[in-house]
Amino acid sequence: MKRSCLLAILFASTVALPSAHAATEADYKAAYAAAEAASKEAAGMRNQWTVTVSALAAARKAADGGDFDRAIAAAKEAEALAKASIFQATTEKEAWKAMEIR
Repeated sequence: MKRSCLLAILFASTVALPSAHAATEADYKAAYAAAEAASKEAAGMRNQWTVTVSALAAARKAADGGDFDRAIAAAKEAEALAKASIFQATTEKEAWKAMEIR
């Protein structure tokens, strides 16, 4: 399976689906903490994507406005992006060895 397909599957599997209950501030804080932890891990690998930082900022802005549904969706998007960047960094760390030098 190609890397782009794996990234798409990872992203799709972690993006929030609409929930049956109204989101609370506690739900947001949990989602944001998970996203922030993944983002910090990616940054530690020197592979933090700018779109992840933007999604985290959008989550904070929505939460500050009291829109916890949108804040959670943005936090989950940020987490998915951070996990995808971690996956990219991990696979590319070893993939270069398989390249044939001509």
